[in-house]
Order: sequence, then structure tokens, then C-alpha cells
Amino acid sequence: MAFKVFIDGREGTTGLRLAEKLEKRSDIKLIKIDNDLRKSALERRRLINESDYTFLCLPDDAAVESVSLVTNDNTKIIDASSAHRTNSIWAYGLPELSPEHRQKISNSKRVAVPGCYATGFNAVMYPITLNKLIQPYHPVFCSAVSGYSGAGRKTISVYESEGKPDEYNSPRYYSLGRHHKHLKEMMAVSELSYPPVFNPIIDNYYNGMIVTVPFHMRAIAKRITPKQVQELYTEHYKGQNFVKVMPFMGEGVLENGFLAANTLKDTNIMQIFVFGCSDHFTVCARLDNLGKGASGAAVQCMNIMMGIDETTGLI
Repeated sequence: MAFKVFIDGREGTTGLRLAEKLEKRSDIKLIKIDNDLRKSALERRRLINESDYTFLCLPDDAAVESVSLVTNDNTKIIDASSAHRTNSIWAYGLPELSPEHRQKISNSKRVAVPGCYATGFNAVMYPITLNKLIQPYHPVFCSAVSGYSGAGRKTISVYESEGKPDEYNSPRYYSLGRHHKHLKEMMAVSELSYPPVFNPIIDNYYNGMIVTVPFHMRAIAKRITPKQVQELYTEHYKGQNFVKVMPFMGEGVLENGFLAANTLKDTNIMQIFVFGCSDHFTVCARLDNLGKGASGAAVQCMNIMMGIDETTGLI
């Protein structure tokens, strides 16, 4: 039997990636909305309630509206917007964080897919706070670089235009005023008392990202070496299909001396790197902002909700 799946907001970047993944599966029957009815609440209501699973690839307000249209108790919602990520009723769609997170996804009819930056940040920070290496009030700093595919249609069109301004060829900081929409879930999921100081960058390549969090040893609550930090992550993510903790990098011995952000593009893999010396360590999460940071994570959550192999249809 094929599961009926509706993508509300299929025309966006995440929706298109989802459709591409699901169209290849024999266990999925995609329900499509007529183009001229995309904004019809009545037609969307019909298709949502006809589906077994509905993905929401919409702005926050529209996602909330779509949830309000559900009348079928058997319809399960997977929301890729930021509208429900800190709602305790919803499961947070990063199953690798803990057995409890995975179990809640498995049992839930409402799952919120994490933001791309928040996916990397929480994968780094959650084991740190869980093991009480820092206090909840500890000042946390995070920097990140992402491809332009996560910036929305208007920005994507500028990056891909022939006459784009020269500044678009350079890495560009944004949201430096502490108002980035992922901060709320970064703080809530990793149980921080205050939002991290977050410095995101968009750069002139399509997809892929690195999220980086540095730590001073003098602020760590337990005596621990950077190598032991890497071992902590290895134990925490042991047996996971999509989160891979890389060998300890010491003071940063890398091939060619660099850590590229687009290495995992078009996959659902996330890699965790630990660098460090006697007075500090730095943890990096590398992933695809459109894969593990969006559509791949959404499909992974659906697989878990279905009770099938979570890797189905994913690489």
C-alpha cells in the first residue's frame, strides 16, 4: 500500500527537493494541487485531510493556517517552517539528539523540522549541555557559513543572475542584530538561558554549510581535554546513520589546510569535527542546508513515523 503524501508549498526550494526525493519511491503516492488552486484554503484543506502525511514548506503564518485546516485525526503533519519548533506539543525533528527525541518523533502526529543552522548548532551544543560541560547561563558564540540556496527566491535569483553586484561574489554577513529566526530553537533545544551570539554568513555557492562553536577551557565546568570532547561526541552519536563524528583534528590538521562547506551537498549526512589545544577547543558541524538541514531531515522524520528504515530514499 502506498502512503498518500501532500506537499503544501511544493514550489519553494525545500518543497521541490522533497518532491524530487519522494517521486522516486514506490511506497509514496504524491497528491498534487492544481497550480491555479495553490492559494485556495478549501482545496488545500481537502488535500491535507486526504493525505496520510502532509509536509508544510511555507512561511510561518501560512504553516499555522494549514495546521488549522486539519480535521482528519489520521493525517500527520511535518512542518519545515519555524512556526512550531519550540512548541512542546510537537516533536523536534532531530532524532539523533537522544533516544527520547527519536521516540517522540516515532509516536507523534506533529513533527517540526529543525532549521538548518539550528540543526548544526544543536548537534554541537546538546551533548555539551547534557554532560554539563557549561552552565545554562554560559555565554555561547556561534558562527556559520551557508550557500545561498537557503536565502529565498529573490536572493537566489540575484545570485544566479548574469549581472549580479560584485559584493555577491564575497562572503556576506547578515542578521548581526541577534534577531535570526533560528535563535529561539537554538536556545530552547540546547537549554540555554540566553541566546547565543550568532554570526551567519551567506556565500557565493549553492548549498552546503558549516556551523562552528568555540569554547574556552577556562570556562568549561569539568576538567576535560579536546580529545576527550571528541570521544564524548563519538559516544553520543554512536550507531547513528546520518551523524558521523570525525577523528580528532588536534590543532587543525586538514587536507590542504581547509574545511570546505559544500562537501556534503545533496546528502543527508552531518559530520562533527573537534579541533583543539590546551586552552580551547572548537566544534564544527558540516551538513547540507537543503538536505539534513531541510528536505532530507523531513523525509527522515517521515520514515521514522512510518516505522520503516530511516535511510529509505536518502543518501
